[in-house]
Amino acid sequence: MDVAKKVKTYIDGIRPGLPKGLDIDTFSDMSSILKSRINLLLKNMAFGMILVVITLGVFLNWRLAGWISLGIPIAFATGLWLLPSFGVSINMVSLFAFIMVLGIVVDDAIVIGENVFRLRQRGIEAREASVEGTYNVAKAVVFSVLTTIAAFWPLLMASGVMGRIMRNIPIVVILVLSGSLLEALLILPVHLARTKVRPEYAKKKVDRLVSRFIDGPYARFIGFSLRWRYVTFAVFITVVFITIGAWKGGVLKFTFFPEVEGDVMTCNLTMPAGTSAEHTAEVAGRIEKAARIALKKKDLERPEGSEPLFKYSVSLIGVQMPGHGPRGGEAMVGSNLAQIMVQLLEGEKRGPISADTLASLWRKQTGLVPEAENISFTSEIFSAGMPIDIDLSMKDNNKLVSAVDALKEELSKYPGVFDINDSFVPGKEEMRLRLKPSGKALGLSLGDIALQVRGAFYGSEALRIQRGKDEVKVLVRYPDKERQTPTSIEDMRVHTKNGLEIPFKEVADVKTERGYTTIRHHDLMRIIEVYADVDESIANANELRHILMSKIMPRLKDKYPDLRYTMAGEGKEQKESMVDVVKGMILAFFLIYVLLAVPFNSFTQPVIIMMAIPFGIVGAFWGHMIMGYNLSILSVFGIVGLAGVVVNDALVLTSEINKNMQRGTDMHEAIVSGGKIRFRAVILTTLTTFFGLTPMITERSLQARFLVPMAISLGFGVLFSTFITLILVPCMYAMLEDLKALIRSKETQ
Repeated sequence: MDVAKKVKTYIDGIRPGLPKGLDIDTFSDMSSILKSRINLLLKNMAFGMILVVITLGVFLNWRLAGWISLGIPIAFATGLWLLPSFGVSINMVSLFAFIMVLGIVVDDAIVIGENVFRLRQRGIEAREASVEGTYNVAKAVVFSVLTTIAAFWPLLMASGVMGRIMRNIPIVVILVLSGSLLEALLILPVHLARTKVRPEYAKKKVDRLVSRFIDGPYARFIGFSLRWRYVTFAVFITVVFITIGAWKGGVLKFTFFPEVEGDVMTCNLTMPAGTSAEHTAEVAGRIEKAARIALKKKDLERPEGSEPLFKYSVSLIGVQMPGHGPRGGEAMVGSNLAQIMVQLLEGEKRGPISADTLASLWRKQTGLVPEAENISFTSEIFSAGMPIDIDLSMKDNNKLVSAVDALKEELSKYPGVFDINDSFVPGKEEMRLRLKPSGKALGLSLGDIALQVRGAFYGSEALRIQRGKDEVKVLVRYPDKERQTPTSIEDMRVHTKNGLEIPFKEVADVKTERGYTTIRHHDLMRIIEVYADVDESIANANELRHILMSKIMPRLKDKYPDLRYTMAGEGKEQKESMVDVVKGMILAFFLIYVLLAVPFNSFTQPVIIMMAIPFGIVGAFWGHMIMGYNLSILSVFGIVGLAGVVVNDALVLTSEINKNMQRGTDMHEAIVSGGKIRFRAVILTTLTTFFGLTPMITERSLQARFLVPMAISLGFGVLFSTFITLILVPCMYAMLEDLKALIRSKETQ
């Protein structure tokens, strides 16, 4: 942004001195987009922080809420101080990570603060309550933070483009949580020891309502659930299967990477090879005019006084600049190429009108361009690749082209699939030579013949003449009239190494056909890429790729036995990223299990606590369905992080139950008492996490929608896992005790 600011200042300085009729300006300014996105995220962060503080104040004493909330800026300052050491800057993804950790960062402080405050209410002196209250839950707090760090750690090892983008999130989360843990253990107790607690807090209305709910409905319900613990477990398992059915049944769909909304529409135009720059510019002009007309029509539908959607347009003739993302490609040049860019009104001012919608209107207004080889319209800033992209290869090039046409025809039958193109662009006509066996027998090679044909038509250097400072080459070749006739090649004579002159027809064949403008190879075979875009409001790209690979391509393979094909574009990125996610989840589960086994000194209790993870995933799935979002790779990354967050409350609750059991309390009473003691802390950690993410979850701005699925996974996952922690975890604890009793009874028999 600093560079962009300096460039704009420089332009403003030289503009007054330009000749009349000449102007200078910027286009495709990415800094303005970045600045608006950062401001949007900062606004959401501020709202989230306000909601977190209000939630703490409602359930706790305002002074206590203030000291707990103080941990947020301290933890954030720690993260900001250390981020440069890890090569992370302030960008959209790192800012989103701060928003995501906003509610989580106070969890440890809530558990310590609530426990200290509970002891203060019993009349214990402030200093003693702070020390004892912190010490009692210190082990659970430390390992709850470590499990969250362990869940996010595997995201650092993700490879590919997604890995490079998302690595900012685990770095921010780990650094901020580390700072939060130090503050909660070393600074918060000091503040709490010096805080005066008024006795009238016990009479606070919210506290009375919460206490009445804990001692009444919750105590009765958890008692009922414990008596019917196996039925309770079966009910929750049923919910899991219903969720899986909704996912497999297509109610919840998967989109690999949501489009990142931009403010620039781009049209890439490819004309037949050899098209003059003038004709290409003429066609590009028609397309540019269509953009103005389409946007003007849309302006008529908007409220009176609204700023025009069209700001300016730029046409590049003879070049196509690369796009963004892993499939951005390289710049291409040629007189048959053009790129038209249309700058739109900023997304914040457009309201609900997406750039993708406007690009569709532009495409419709442009209509069919019969003279174009390829034409495509895009509007996103970043893309993981074309939704449908497949590489085809065969030994027979003619059959390969036929297979490409057949595949394009199949894709055109599916609604929502548009801009179906391929990488094969026929080049200019060229003459291809083939050496006959008789030519080989005379000691000729294809290179010898090609060199002599080139000499006849282009010319062979006879001598060089020095003319002043210049050196002039003298070429000898056929007269111009003979060089214009293709049949002249067949009439020429080829010189052998022995000095013989043999008619061309005797030693070689010539065939005229179109060449290629670009050639791609894989395993020494020519590849043609077939790609298409998908309208997600009509069809799902992931489902179409499945149909493509399971039905369409096998049929094409039957027709063309030598055909080879591989998935590319978004499909390839998805496959690679999902492999990393699965490895990451396995590693995260293992680390979480080890970290849970240490404080409990048990191999079985960690399993109970980790049962909250699949139910948290269920909450993430239902959150997407409630909010109307498809699952995406960002949702999956959120679920990986969710694994470490959802076990925290269960860890604290199980630790309390264990303490009751060690005192010799009856199992039923120990579980109910543990649930009642930790109810407020569990509810508070859940609400602060959810409300910290609420502004992001409810964000309707098109510019930030690609980040929302990750917030939904974490927010709704934590919200649903609260019921698991307060109801199902106690039931599974009792079930484990039943199993232990059964084993002991069999051993005594």
